[in-house]
Amino acid sequence: MARALFIIDVQNDFTEGGALAVEGGAALAGRISRFLTEHPNVYDCVFASRDWHDADSADANGGHFAAAGDEPDYVDTWPEHCVAGTPGAAYHEDLRTRAVDFHVLKGQGVPAYSIFEGRGEGGESVESLLDENGITDVDVVGIATDHCVFASARDALEHGREVRIITDLIVGVAPEPSRQALSELARRGADLVLSSHVDADL
Repeated sequence: MARALFIIDVQNDFTEGGALAVEGGAALAGRISRFLTEHPNVYDCVFASRDWHDADSADANGGHFAAAGDEPDYVDTWPEHCVAGTPGAAYHEDLRTRAVDFHVLKGQGVPAYSIFEGRGEGGESVESLLDENGITDVDVVGIATDHCVFASARDALEHGREVRIITDLIVGVAPEPSRQALSELARRGADLVLSSHVDADL
């Protein structure tokens, strides 16, 4: 058995002061960093994803950004966020990335929520990186429970991995959709655990 950690979208635009801020995002960045420091030998690989949307996409990243003059519906269309190379797309400063083995970029010209829709720095798919490293189990942390965390964990399950969601290392946009997302992931076979139980559950 080999285990990976997915750190999903801990970026400036998804934390306080960002274009799509999620309450508690900044504090979460620090908690994830402390968790990594306290658990140096738990993971065989650490993946970190970032939204990395095109600035000059002719169709606003496949319709992911609301068209000029239109209000976003916050379901399929969103305000401009995490544009490639901007401060908003950078990791939050409190997220220490020294332990990250694979940096994954997603959403270049298209809508993308799951880490599996992204590519590594060499253009590799996440599935191929997992396979090459013999990863059978995945823990998931990050932003946001009811969007990209959900999509990433769902896809990990669909790709045949055993999945745990570390519930005190995620934050969601809204309480009820976040609760529903976790309930659905549990129904699909994910385990919901606390960070304090990670070592004990190995």
